[in-house]
Amino acid sequence: MSPNYMRSFSEGCLRPPTVIGQFHTLFFGSVRMFFLGVLGFAVYGNEALHFSCDPDKREVNLFCYNQFRPITPQVFWALQLVIVLVPGAFFHLYAACKSIKQEDILQKSLYSAFYIFSVFLRIILEAVAFWLQIQLFGFKVNAIYMCDVGALEKKFNITRCMVPEHFEKTIFLIAMYTFTVITVVLCVAEIFEIACRRLGFLKSQ
Repeated sequence: MSPNYMRSFSEGCLRPPTVIGQFHTLFFGSVRMFFLGVLGFAVYGNEALHFSCDPDKREVNLFCYNQFRPITPQVFWALQLVIVLVPGAFFHLYAACKSIKQEDILQKSLYSAFYIFSVFLRIILEAVAFWLQIQLFGFKVNAIYMCDVGALEKKFNITRCMVPEHFEKTIFLIAMYTFTVITVVLCVAEIFEIACRRLGFLKSQ
C-alpha cells in the first residue's frame, strides 16, 4: 500500500466526515483509552497478587482467582476497544483504496450507506460487549468471594476469598459501563447527523 493510501487511511480514522464522529474519535481515543490504560492498570494491576483465600495457600489462591476472573477486566476491555474499532477501520481502509474523499462520504448515497453500516456495526459490538460485561463482572464487586474448591479434592468445598480494593473496582466498573453507553449514544447521534445532512437540514462541512 502506497504512502498516500496510508495517509488517507489515517486521516479518515482520525478525522471522520461528521462532527459527532470527530467528537467520538476524540472521546474514544483520548478519554476512554487513557482511562483504561492508566487508571485500569492502577486499579487491577496487582489484583492477582493481593487476592487471598482461607486457607491462604498458593494453589487455593490461584484456583479461586481463576474462578473469580475467567478473563481479567483489562484484557476484556482492551479487546472491546480493538473490536469496536474494526468496522470503522475497514471502511476507512476501503475509502483510502478507492480514493474516496471525506466530503464525498456525506454527498454520495452509496458511501453514506456504507459508513452508516459501519457505525451500526459499532453499536452492535458495543451492545454485545455491554451484555458480556454484565455476565462476567456484574455491576458490583463484593469484598468477599465464595469459591468452590471441590475440584481440588479438599476437605472443604467452599472457601472465603478476600477481593482487594473492591470499592475502587466497583467505581471503575460503573465508569466503563458509562463509557460504553456514551459511545453508543454518540454512534446513534452520528447516524442522525448523517441523515440530517442528507435531507438538507444541516449544511455540509
